[in-house]
Amino acid sequence: MQQPAVPELAHTTTRPIHWLATAAALAAVVAASGFLQPGAATAAQPEPRTPGATARAVAPPDPAAVHFPVDCGPVELLVQKKASGDLDGDGRPETVAVVRCDAGSGTPPSGVYVLIRPRGADKPRIVATLVDPKDQFSVTDLAVRDRAVTATLAGYSSDAVPRYRPDVHEQAKWQWRGGTFVRSTPAGAHSV
Repeated sequence: MQQPAVPELAHTTTRPIHWLATAAALAAVVAASGFLQPGAATAAQPEPRTPGATARAVAPPDPAAVHFPVDCGPVELLVQKKASGDLDGDGRPETVAVVRCDAGSGTPPSGVYVLIRPRGADKPRIVATLVDPKDQFSVTDLAVRDRAVTATLAGYSSDAVPRYRPDVHEQAKWQWRGGTFVRSTPAGAHSV
């Protein structure tokens, strides 16, 4: 019998132990990649800088520092929900606040207001009313995402509907366009 010109090499013949070692190495790489994730992405835009200035974060406006145009009589005004984000693309965050009277019973109507902190000012101010309490809606959900405000509104089809059981539910979306907030219905939303 003739001897082969090249001796048999160990790595050319696969055995079960080779497959187990390969599977173990692959599992270790996959497991390690689960621990090594990049940091969370943010959509914040940098504030425009003047030459020689240092960058600093701008805090969103605080609703507690604003006087809202809501008459609650003897009860307190309650900031029920708030969300912040850069709605107009200027690199400075706005705050959207949902406020209502802190009544002990019933479902008092909500107001939804957009707040800004003007450059150089200490106190924020209201720049837009998205939902007026006179419209008799309560806000059950609020979010600021992708330079848009979304909210779920609950209201009443008539005065005969009990105030504790809203029968109209709407999804609303507002975006800053042409110097004003434009309302639309989010894609896939249904009114009841």
